[in-house]
Amino acid sequence: MANFLNAIPLEEIKIGMSATYSQTVTDADIKSFAGISGDRNPVHLDEKYAEESRYKKRIAHGMMTASYFSALFGTKIPGEGCVYVAQSLKFKRPVYVDDTVTATVEVIQVDLSKKRVFLKTTCKVNNKIVTDGEAEIFIP
Repeated sequence: MANFLNAIPLEEIKIGMSATYSQTVTDADIKSFAGISGDRNPVHLDEKYAEESRYKKRIAHGMMTASYFSALFGTKIPGEGCVYVAQSLKFKRPVYVDDTVTATVEVIQVDLSKKRVFLKTTCKVNNKIVTDGEAEIFIP
């Protein structure tokens, strides 16, 4: 069995434990995410199109903000070696170029017998929720 030096042992994960990650969304991030995901919706890429939309300017992909949770799971809680099993998401507000997104994950349940950790997942910009949901992580 692999020894993951940067992982919290399942038995040490407790309800209420949390971790955060912040990133400022750039034009390059949005263009890269469009290329990786294949989502080339003009509301993300075309300034003129976005000006005519309800958002009035280009917005980041909702799934890009949600991907920040994966950074936390793989590096903080639980850490290396975990497997992302499920994620529910609600996109509450748009994220614009130059917004700083702070992703937070908080342990809400630990199932030792099934080796599962359940977490509340939230992204905020200026202290307002832009993305939230819950995740399930398996620890092999």
